[in-house]
Amino acid sequence: MSYILGYDPETLREQVDVRRCKERLSELGDQRSLAALLERVWLLKVLGRDEDALAISEQAVRLARMAGTRKDLVRSRVLHASVLQVRGAYAAAVQELTTCAEEAEGQSWTAIAAFAYQHRGKVHYDAGNYTAARADFKRSLSLRQESGASEEQLDSMLQAIEAAERRRAEASVAS
Repeated sequence: MSYILGYDPETLREQVDVRRCKERLSELGDQRSLAALLERVWLLKVLGRDEDALAISEQAVRLARMAGTRKDLVRSRVLHASVLQVRGAYAAAVQELTTCAEEAEGQSWTAIAAFAYQHRGKVHYDAGNYTAARADFKRSLSLRQESGASEEQLDSMLQAIEAAERRRAEASVAS
């Protein structure tokens, strides 16, 4: 079940069904499984509860490090970096996502690598580095195509590429 209604064309942030997100968060309660923690992080992040999302994302990374697989750890670190992004810690988020993308590609975890590049692109986008954002979005699109992603996922990457191109053009006209 998707809680995402679409993406804001200017910010590239998820537009979500707030009521359903809150209901799901309530359903999850204090579950401690890695899957539940990661879902809670995402829900808290999209609901604007960044401080709570950060604390739980750190807990998820610790749990994945202790009891999960390497894939679990990379996924947890990508989500943690996305929380750093919404908190404005762009350099830390880029560093974490770069490491995650490289490890995922090295292990041939194509979908996870695409996810890491997508989020690194969003960090660059938020930081105003539209050239780097576009490059990351294009890399994510390529990896998603390679892994047989859904049309919806491919469309969201195409929209992100267009947004980065538009912002890059606007920035060059303004300077």
